[in-house]
Amino acid sequence: MTHKIGIVGTGNISAAYLKIARELELFEVKAVTDIDPGRAQAQATEHGTRAMTREELLADPEIVAVVNLTPPAAHAEVSLGALRAGKHVYSEKPLAVEREDGRAILREAEERGLRVGCAPDTFLGAGLQTGRELLDAGAIGRPVAATAFFMGSGPESWHPSPDFFYQPGAGPLFDMGPYYLTALINMLGAVTRVGGSAVKAFEERVVGSGARQGEKIGVNTPTHVTAQLGFGGGQAATFIASFDTPASELPRIEVYGTEGTLSLPDPNTFGGPLRLRRRGAEEWETVELTRPFHSNARGIGLADMLDAIAHGTPHRASGDLAFHVLDVMHTILEAAEQERTLAPGSYAERPEALAAQPAWFRGTPSGAPGA
Repeated sequence: MTHKIGIVGTGNISAAYLKIARELELFEVKAVTDIDPGRAQAQATEHGTRAMTREELLADPEIVAVVNLTPPAAHAEVSLGALRAGKHVYSEKPLAVEREDGRAILREAEERGLRVGCAPDTFLGAGLQTGRELLDAGAIGRPVAATAFFMGSGPESWHPSPDFFYQPGAGPLFDMGPYYLTALINMLGAVTRVGGSAVKAFEERVVGSGARQGEKIGVNTPTHVTAQLGFGGGQAATFIASFDTPASELPRIEVYGTEGTLSLPDPNTFGGPLRLRRRGAEEWETVELTRPFHSNARGIGLADMLDAIAHGTPHRASGDLAFHVLDVMHTILEAAEQERTLAPGSYAERPEALAAQPAWFRGTPSGAPGA
């Protein structure tokens, strides 16, 4: 069964969804729309679909789901509009900027019997799912702790309009945190306690490229955030998200168990490398990836959601998971401000592991849609 969807927002990320739609053949992009009609038409022409106004797209009875690829500040308004039009919603991260808007999205969907899904779906990729398989099989014994580090110097050196990265609802925590927190929750389950600190190195940043090169922009959000996270199973994790790090040799994510350590790949990617070092071993071993989706496969969370709708089963990149991540990020900043440990007000089930051969995937376990 091929589901017909519409895409709202035709920026760079839209190409990945349009491409994987052709490769999976589970959903068809019937129409795209954008605040810039010319950009929507260009994407429609390139990918063999139609450009519509948002009103036309939401009124189309064949479109069952809307993919929300707008900037974060518009996520709530666009998602709520799609739900009120009777469409399921799959959104890019974060689910919303504010908790209240995230709750409103989930409430609207529940009242209308509709589904909400949300990126990132990179945790469904070959690297993190093979890591999940090893952890569940006891390869490192009982998981005890983890570390997760996003360390960078900020996007202003390459992004022509980086202003929004330095406003509330952005910064390294909201921009990159969803990838790292979702990966940790996939491995360890829901976060139950949070401590944090948050600082910023500079009051202004300088645009480094494009027409605005040399222009100064204000920094109005923390740019180096450290969190201490506790999980329901008793595990502890340290998470750092930084735009204030000129260089770093820290790993992306490591999970430490009673019998070994898993070194996980960049959670903003789908593949490896994935490494394992067992207790007593003198060397790391590189683990062969046994799950599909080794390279850019953004949209597999949407495919999983559409298949789950058809079969009446839970989907993995769910609205509940995305809201829990949003809640944890806000709780980190609140814990930092209050200088105490806080408990998030939300909970999300650890997503079920993705099968080695998902029913909706017609490729082979080593297949890499989006490559």
